[in-house]
Amino acid sequence: MCAAGRRWGRRQRVLLWGVLLAAWEAAWGQLRYSVPEEMPKGSFVGDVAKDLGLQMLELGDGGVRIIDRGRRQYFSLHGKTGHLVTAERIDREQLCRLVEQCVLRCELIVEEEMKVYEIEVEITDINDNSPTFKDNELEQRISETTAPGSRFPLPRAHDPDSGRNSLQSYGLSGDEHFSLAVQTGPGGDQRPELVLAKALDREEAAFHELVLRASDGGEPSRTGTARIRVTVLDANDNAPVFSQAEYTVRVPEDVPVGSVLVTVTATDADEGLNGHVKYSFHKISDRESELFHLDSESGQITVKGYLDFEEISSHELEVQARDGGDLSDTTKVEITVADVNDNVPELTVSSAVREISEDAPTGTVVALLHVQDRDSGANGDVRCSLDGGVPFRLESSQGSYYRVVTARELDREQEWEYNVTVRAADGGRPSLQSSRVLCVRVLDVNDNAPVFLQERYSARLWENNVAGALVLRVRATDSDWGENARVRYRLGEGGVRGSALSSYVSVQAETGALYALRSFDYEEVREVGLWVWAEDGGSPALSSNVSVRLVIVDENDNAPQVLYPPAAGASGSGWAGVELAARSSEAGALVAKVVAVDADAGQNAWLSYELAKATEPGLFRVGLHSGEVRTARSPLARDAARQSLVVLVKDHGRPALSATATLSVVLAESVAELLAELGSAARAEAEAGAGEAGGSLTRWLVLAVAAVSCLFLAFLLLLLALRLRRWRRSQQQLLAAGSGALRGVPATHFVGIDGVRAFLHSYSHDVSLTADSRKSHLRFSAASCCDTLPARPPPDEPAPLLGDQEPAGPKHENPAPLR
Repeated sequence: MCAAGRRWGRRQRVLLWGVLLAAWEAAWGQLRYSVPEEMPKGSFVGDVAKDLGLQMLELGDGGVRIIDRGRRQYFSLHGKTGHLVTAERIDREQLCRLVEQCVLRCELIVEEEMKVYEIEVEITDINDNSPTFKDNELEQRISETTAPGSRFPLPRAHDPDSGRNSLQSYGLSGDEHFSLAVQTGPGGDQRPELVLAKALDREEAAFHELVLRASDGGEPSRTGTARIRVTVLDANDNAPVFSQAEYTVRVPEDVPVGSVLVTVTATDADEGLNGHVKYSFHKISDRESELFHLDSESGQITVKGYLDFEEISSHELEVQARDGGDLSDTTKVEITVADVNDNVPELTVSSAVREISEDAPTGTVVALLHVQDRDSGANGDVRCSLDGGVPFRLESSQGSYYRVVTARELDREQEWEYNVTVRAADGGRPSLQSSRVLCVRVLDVNDNAPVFLQERYSARLWENNVAGALVLRVRATDSDWGENARVRYRLGEGGVRGSALSSYVSVQAETGALYALRSFDYEEVREVGLWVWAEDGGSPALSSNVSVRLVIVDENDNAPQVLYPPAAGASGSGWAGVELAARSSEAGALVAKVVAVDADAGQNAWLSYELAKATEPGLFRVGLHSGEVRTARSPLARDAARQSLVVLVKDHGRPALSATATLSVVLAESVAELLAELGSAARAEAEAGAGEAGGSLTRWLVLAVAAVSCLFLAFLLLLLALRLRRWRRSQQQLLAAGSGALRGVPATHFVGIDGVRAFLHSYSHDVSLTADSRKSHLRFSAASCCDTLPARPPPDEPAPLLGDQEPAGPKHENPAPLR
């Protein structure tokens, strides 16, 4: 009970010193603990979280990991307590077979800080192994002539424990003829020898039974035994003798299985059976017995297993030569294993990020790598490098760690993913290499604004379009990715003819399609200029704009409008106007001019005139482009005095639109004939409309005829005075002919019922038509004393027959197109 208490106290003191030592070394980035072997899985080794000052949150998030560079994982980190615990039962004798101090190393990596802490755990020995002999039954042959004091080597026991727990002493029991002597070898090892204490007599006793006992120094002590049977032989005078007291051989670790390493030789001066020597291993471990084979007859030591310098770099064997008389000799064989570059560098990714933002600063850590080579010397000297063409570089960290960091700024639009190849090469000849590929994906940052495919857009849209018609599509691309590359479109601010632009056109936010929201009229809007904005989905969003020019294309949707002669319904009477043509007119004489305009543009407003219907088809003709009505021949006596002409005005659109103008031409030589014709026309109209307003019309016709007569007489007097001054001779002839004659009056004088217009002077005028018919105008010759017939005045404003000021034609506004 007291002994158990002392052992527990000693273990507690060892653990206390281990904890204090770990706290001191944690300040230097290294932790050191100790733990006895054979502890069960999950046993406490050290409080890593406390010694390094780690937070429990970091442990819970998996930001701290334990990495064991060995072939097996002996330690783990408890996620809740932060304790370093054993991952399995540890056998010191299996791990550190020939090492006095057994130390296991592992590393603790803090992911967030990209830091590495080295941890060393010493595995202390416990007395869990008893000394054992290779053979539990031994046989020794000794000649009866052997002198007392002779020594015979005995097999040694093996105890895998270390220190005091290892083999400490031998003991012999069983017979007074023998005693035990223990010799100490150069390495401090004990070599038991059987000493003949008393002369043997085969005839007295042919066999002697002995017990060899080996004890360690543990508490409690463990013991192993071997039974020795001594056979007394007849005399054998000479023992075998080796040619060398010690054999030394150096072989590479990759020596082929079956190769002969060394041949030991021993000679015996005896003859016959006593001189026949056989070889055997006198001292060899279990592992070495798996690696080497000794030929008992030839003494050749061959390799029967694969040597590994990294496991055991040297082997010490003892070979015994024994003759037929059971005399023997021993020699030592030292086999040194030379390192060969047979281990590829081990490159381990301790920590790495899979994604990095493209705006990460230069020097950002991407990965933490560990490299090691189990070879030694130049064969274990490792150099790391990166394959070229990537924006990363290697930096040496502490110990055998390297960091992969960014060498410059990244641009996801140029390269969105990198396969970074890290290579590790040792210094052997030939060099061995290993590599690891890090896949790093570059995350997008909204650093690119949308870009339109064209610098500007334009489209032509026919007027009278259907509301909702597609006009064009604008398209912008964004070289970013994901939401940062999602482009949406919108209209810029603007207006059309005082209305909001959004009431005329709209743009589809997702596709960039531009639609007309209403039907356009070329005569109102000829061009629309607007801006379309493209905006990405980043935060903050980036945008750009482009100008769009929408040109309205004219359609032939307006028929020609006849300005002169006015329509009959506009005057309130059946006659809009009467043109006067003298019966004495020659062919080609100007009778009237039809004036028309077209609100369309281009060829849709190009007008042509043709005579569609006439009372006398061959009497008049119409100018194709001028609209002038001229006599095609001289009037004949049989021709009716009143001629009705229907002039067709057509544009050049497709399909063509047209309008008609009706002219009434009176063939007369005098005013009396004109008035008579007008009176008959008035009576005819009165009779036609007697049921409606016959009396009223007759009164107005009488008044009109009287007024025309008075005005005509006054105008005739004024005209005669002017002629006296301008046309001397012709005026004198005209006055001599009589005041009642009209033979000198030109054919284009007329009297209109609507407004009572009279022209007594021949007139000429030019018509100018532009591509825009609303800009067409009539220009009358300034040489005339009375230039033109004034436009039909408003109903409340009577038109003067003659006036001093120049009358103005109808004015048509020409609004500037919206741009």
